[in-house]
Formats: sequence, C-alpha cells, structure tokens
Amino acid sequence: MSLTPTMTATRHTHVEAVREALDAVFDPELDEPITDLGFVRSVTVDEAGSVEVHLRLPTSFCSPNFAYLMASDSKDVLTRLDWSRSVTVWLDDHHDSDIINHGLATDAGYKGTFRHEADNNLDELRHTFQVKAHTAAMERCLTALLRSNDDLAESALGDVVLGDLPEGPEKESLLRRRTTLRLGNHPSARVMVDEHGVGYEPDQVPMALRRARSTRISIDGNAHFCRGLLRTRYPDSREDQTRRVDGEEPADEQYAGYDATFIPLTTLTTHSGKEHSR
Repeated sequence: MSLTPTMTATRHTHVEAVREALDAVFDPELDEPITDLGFVRSVTVDEAGSVEVHLRLPTSFCSPNFAYLMASDSKDVLTRLDWSRSVTVWLDDHHDSDIINHGLATDAGYKGTFRHEADNNLDELRHTFQVKAHTAAMERCLTALLRSNDDLAESALGDVVLGDLPEGPEKESLLRRRTTLRLGNHPSARVMVDEHGVGYEPDQVPMALRRARSTRISIDGNAHFCRGLLRTRYPDSREDQTRRVDGEEPADEQYAGYDATFIPLTTLTTHSGKEHSR
C-alpha cells in the first residue's frame, strides 16, 4: 500500500514520539538514558501503529539483568503510548538475546524469563542503582558548591539545604533522584542525606563525601568506558550518542566530546588493513 503524505508525516511523528518515550529509560548502572548512550539501534512504526525497536549494548556479555531491565522498561513506556497497538522490543547480539526476547514477547516478567537464575528481585536491583544515582548527583552538587565558595568548609556541607544550591542541570538532576527516592524537594531540605533522608554530623561529613565521590567516579568512568566499547562494536553508534560532560577530561575536547581515554580499535587499523598492537 502506498502512503499518502499525511500518513508518512504521521509515521514520522510517531517515530519521534517513540524516541522521546525511550528518553525515560535509563541504563541502571550508568544512570543515563539509553537514547543518549546510543543503545537504540532502530525504530520502526507501521501504519497500523505497530512499534518495533532494536536495542544494542556495548558487549555481548553485559549483565543479563541490566539488559532485561532496559528492554523491559522500553516495552513498558512504548506500550503506554496511546496510539501504539503492539510493541516488540528486540535485544540484539547479546548472549541471552533469545531468552530475553522470548520473555519480552510472552510478558513473562523477570522471574518468568530467567526462572531459577533470577536470584534477585528486580525492584531491589533497581532501588540499589537509584540510591547510587542519588549519591552521585548529591556529590556533584556539593563538590561544585565547595569549589565555588572558598569560605565554605567541607565539614559544613551537612548544613547545606536545597535552597542554597544554584539553579542548573546538576540541581535538576539531584531533584529528580530525590523524587525517585521520595526524599522531598522543599528548599529547606538538607542536601547531604542518605537514601532514607538521614543527614550527617559535621565529623561524619568528610568521609561521607569521599564515599559519595567514589560512587560518582565509578559511574562516570563506567559510562565513558561503555560508550567507547559501543563505538568499537558498532561504529555507526557514534552519531547516536550524546556528549556526556560528567567525568570528561580536558583532553577530551580535542575529540569533539568523545572520551580520549578510550581509543576505538577501528582507529588502530592502518590503510593496509593491519592492526597495530599496543
């Protein structure tokens, strides 16, 4: 059936709506939307409102529970689109692709998909990474505040409240994480709290800040590493990745936003087709 211009425009709009909906799906470990990471390989929508999405990951051995979580979340957000009539999500090139894709197709759920291998509750796993994401966002805000104010002592960070933070993407990110953990976002609320909303005494603040920093560095480092692995595995994924500023080194600027600490294997290939050993 040939498509009219109106039908073509509608399908184009639906593809954009699919990608916007997928912006809400995060890699649980890297704390970034799968769209920014380049994990969305393709999106197709037909005239009947059937949606098909292919996902790709940096390696074939990425954690199966993480892979399932992202694929399952993708199907959930796309099913909620009021015009979608059916949704099929495929996870490509993963060692558990067959298991995960079958589980998604049959709506088997996490335990139904992995059966006896599903030793953890998916909600518990999701909560663990939500806590880490909040910890990292909190550290980014407090470290930025500390660096911008020479008179602010590290031990005084425990008294900083949300109203003290400058407006911007770092604060917005922290507020989103606090909302997820139901910590509340009143301007008088303390910034430096654990996942239960409990603050720290002045003598506890330095150690708590260092632990939060190690969490943030781990997330940032893994994010840059996984981005590089994906670009090596799928060179065309470069165009689909959004620059990640957090954790970026000054030297990265010469690579137009790409992490210079990771060199894709494709760049090591000579004109004769041979690869350098490093």
